[in-house]
Amino acid sequence: MTEEIVAQLTEQRKLVERVEQELAPAVAAVVDLLVEAFRRGKKLLVMGNGGSAADAQHFAAEIVGRFKLERRGLPAIALTTDTSILTAIGNDYGFDRIFSRQVEALAEEGDVVFGISTSGNSVNVGLAFEEAKERGCRTVAFLGRDGGSLKGVAELPVVVPSNNTPRIQETHITLIHIICDLVERTLFAPPA
Repeated sequence: MTEEIVAQLTEQRKLVERVEQELAPAVAAVVDLLVEAFRRGKKLLVMGNGGSAADAQHFAAEIVGRFKLERRGLPAIALTTDTSILTAIGNDYGFDRIFSRQVEALAEEGDVVFGISTSGNSVNVGLAFEEAKERGCRTVAFLGRDGGSLKGVAELPVVVPSNNTPRIQETHITLIHIICDLVERTLFAPPA
C-alpha cells in the first residue's frame, strides 16, 4: 500500500511541475482578468458539475469571505448552490440549461463567468459560456485532458494536462487557491 501512496503522490508532483512550466502564464492572465473585473465593480459567476461544483462553491466562498487577508467581501456567486433554482430549471428547461439560465438572469457586461470541467465537455457549462458571451462577459475555463469542446469556447482556457480526474481536480483546487491569494494581495495588501 505504501508504494501505491508514493506512486500517486509522485504522479501529482510531476503534474504540478508540468503545470508550473506550461500554465503559469495562463493562470497569471486569469488573476489579471479577475483583478480588473473586481476593480470595475464586476462579479464572478462560477460553476461546475459533481466535484467541480464543490470546487466552484469553494472558490466563491474564498472570494466573498476571505482567503488570508481581512478585507471587504468581493462579489462572487456559485451557480451550483440553490437547489430550488437548479431543480426548477432542470425540470422546466433540462439539465443542460441549469447554468445558462442563471447567467441570463444574473450576468452583466464585464462580469467573469468561470466554468470548471475535468472532461472539458460539460454541455451545461458550454451553454453558459455562450450566454455569457452574448452578454459581454469574460469567460474562463478550468479543464482537464485535452480541454474538450470547452477549450474552443472559453476566452481563457486553462487545461490541466492529465487524463486522471482526481489529479485534475487536485490541480484545479491548487490553482484556485493561488488565484485567490494573488487576487486578494493585489487588491488589498498594504504597499510594501
